[in-house]
Amino acid sequence: MPATTIDGRALAARVREEVAAGVAELGRVGLATVLVGDDPASDIYIRGKQRAAQAVGIESRDLRLPAGTSEDELLGVIAELNADESIDGLLVQLPLPGHLDETKAIEAIHPSKDIDGLHPLNAGRLALGRPARVPGTPLGIMRMLAEYEIETKGAHAVVVGRSNIVGKPMAQLLLRGHATVTICHSRTQDLQRHTLDADILLAGVGRLHLIAADMVQAGSAVIDVGMNRTEEGLFGDVDPGAAERAAFLTPVPGGVGPMTIAMVLENTVAAARARRGTVANPVH
Repeated sequence: MPATTIDGRALAARVREEVAAGVAELGRVGLATVLVGDDPASDIYIRGKQRAAQAVGIESRDLRLPAGTSEDELLGVIAELNADESIDGLLVQLPLPGHLDETKAIEAIHPSKDIDGLHPLNAGRLALGRPARVPGTPLGIMRMLAEYEIETKGAHAVVVGRSNIVGKPMAQLLLRGHATVTICHSRTQDLQRHTLDADILLAGVGRLHLIAADMVQAGSAVIDVGMNRTEEGLFGDVDPGAAERAAFLTPVPGGVGPMTIAMVLENTVAAARARRGTVANPVH
């Protein structure tokens, strides 16, 4: 029997409804995005986030800086947005042009406005099991697992990829969900030996069909985070043939992607609530 498709679009629509209700309750929520340069993929991502924010009633500001922006200029813009009380959430689109230090830019964002969950304070709190802003992709994946009643407690989860925005926080959230977690990466030997042990398999490397169908355990849940653009269209890191072995599978497109944006919006509302004191603020 083919795998059950985990419908990220439908779930994301429900999350956006919840976000819209939160915005209406608060009366006003502000989001600022900063894009340096004219990278086409980054432009697409920012436009998508801006449209999604406006659709739920978030007041969004789209700041575009030229590719030649200096580090001091970028840090100055971030400082202004940190001080702007009308901005609840702040996102600097990565990657930045090569002459800019991404670490400095991320660390310059005030942790309470860090809706990408990349500031060291948020990452550290997550690692310690304390309340924190968490990147949208792993947060959305946990929501999808819960929605489809895919049990993490006691499960063996294998995360392929160790990025700061997906792999590492994903592993932390799965540990929090009482899974046994294995992290694999580009230097892992005999990747198939690990993936075949996975009750929950997450692939987030960005390599087309890295996970072949015969690398998937029968009856497992497979979460495909990869987005690889080809002349034939958009494909993930998991071969579509895995649908014949897995019990659950996220499609590409229409799986993790919509949930990532929805959870960034949810993070923005959560930041707004915390800044207004309506809930405890995990970051100060």
